[in-house]
Parts: sequence; structure tokens; C-alpha cells
Amino acid sequence: MKTYSAKPADIEKKWVIIDAEGVVLGRLATHVAMRLRGKHKATFTPHMDMGDNVIVINADKVQMTGNKRTDKKYYWHTGHPGGIKHRTAGQILEGKHPERVVMKAVERMLPGGPLSRTQMTNLRVYAGAEHPHEAQAPEVIDLASMNPKNTRSA
Repeated sequence: MKTYSAKPADIEKKWVIIDAEGVVLGRLATHVAMRLRGKHKATFTPHMDMGDNVIVINADKVQMTGNKRTDKKYYWHTGHPGGIKHRTAGQILEGKHPERVVMKAVERMLPGGPLSRTQMTNLRVYAGAEHPHEAQAPEVIDLASMNPKNTRSA
């Protein structure tokens, strides 16, 4: 029996929407990364972009376990000597762009390379409950009810 390899004409992409309110960040990111890669499909082919288009809403209400909100740091470098800077996850979530925490978590769960950068373009993250993708009729995935460990109260 030959190994199945999907061709571009065989790929069927769906639109899914996930509400991140009260959901633990790591569990949300693993599910979104799996959907973006297409690993939930029986026809998964590692070298093809066959994942779904994922919309994440309420990214500003995502939860973290333990002390990660205060202890987890996101670093960047300005390019100047001694120019390393950081912000905590809590500062970013309370700041101007809280969706970046979810974007970075998903990005770090994908393998590095040109294909994963293409797959990241299929992810749309919004801080609030509003999104402009109603015309695509996205299928709702209730991540909070899949497993009791997926949620955490503040």
C-alpha cells in the first residue's frame, strides 16, 4: 500500500472560531497549532499547508496557571549593546495588544520554517468578542467544555 500524500487540489480548508475566555493559554495554543497544521485530519501531509483557518476571540481574557502572569517574561533586544528588554505576560495582557500573547504561544508550538510562517497567516486573533469573519460562517469549537483542565477561573 502506498503512503497517501495530499495534493493542493485535495486540500479542503474550514473556518473555525475558538472563544479563549477562561481557557488556559497552553491548552488553547496546542489546540490551535494542531488545527493550523492540519494534524486533526486523516489526510495530514507534513509538507503541505492543509490546516484550517482559525479565529480566536477574547484573547485578552485568556488564563494562565501558577504565577505565569507575573513571572513569565517576553524578551526582545533593541540591537544596541545592553539593549535587552522584557515585559511580563500580565503587562502585555493588560496593555494595548493582548492578542500577541496567544500569537506568540501558537507560533512557538509550530516547527520553524517557511511552512509554519505560511500557516501562521491562517490564524486571526482578536482581543474582544468582535471579528470581521462572519461571512465565512466559522464553525464554533467550545474548547472550555472539552476537558475540565482547559479552563481556569481567575
